[in-house]
Amino acid sequence: MALTLLRHAALPKKHQHRYNGWTDINIDPVLFDAKEVALLSQQKFDLVYSSDLVRCQQTLELMGITEYITDERLREVRFKEEIEGLNFNEIEKLPSYQKSYIEERASWHEYICVESQSAFELRIKTFLDTLPKDKEILICSHGGTLQKMMAMLGYAKNTIAYLEYIRIDNVI
Repeated sequence: MALTLLRHAALPKKHQHRYNGWTDINIDPVLFDAKEVALLSQQKFDLVYSSDLVRCQQTLELMGITEYITDERLREVRFKEEIEGLNFNEIEKLPSYQKSYIEERASWHEYICVESQSAFELRIKTFLDTLPKDKEILICSHGGTLQKMMAMLGYAKNTIAYLEYIRIDNVI
C-alpha cells in the first residue's frame, strides 16, 4: 500500500497557530494555492479518505476531488474545552498553566488534551489497520493526526504545513 498524507488547506488568519482540535472551521479559500497541490490533484488514487471536519473536505473539493470517504478517526486530537481555540501565548496565561508542562511531551499532552496519547494512537491505529493493503490511498487530515500517523509508520516529522503532503510507499 502507498499512502499520501495531506494536511488540509489554511484556515482564516484568526484561526491559525491555535489549538483547533474538533472545532469545525472552514478553510479560507482565498489562501488556497492550487499550485501547491497541482501534481497531487492530477494523481489517481484508489481510495481517498478525509477527516469528517469540514476543513479537510473543503480542501479535497477545491482540489477537484469529490469522491472520498469521511472518517472521524482522522480528526485532530481532542483538546480540553479551556484549551480549544487558544494560541500558546493565551495558554501560558491560564491559571492552570505551569511551565513544567512543556518540558516533556507527555505532560504537555496530558495538560492540553482530553484524549490520552494512547487513545489518540489507538484511534489512528484502528483506522490504519482497516485500510486495504494493495491500494494507492490519499488521506486528508490535520497536522497533529498526520504527525502521529507518520511517527507510527516510522517517519518522524515535527511539523507539517497547510497543503503539505508526504508519500509513504510500501506501508504494511
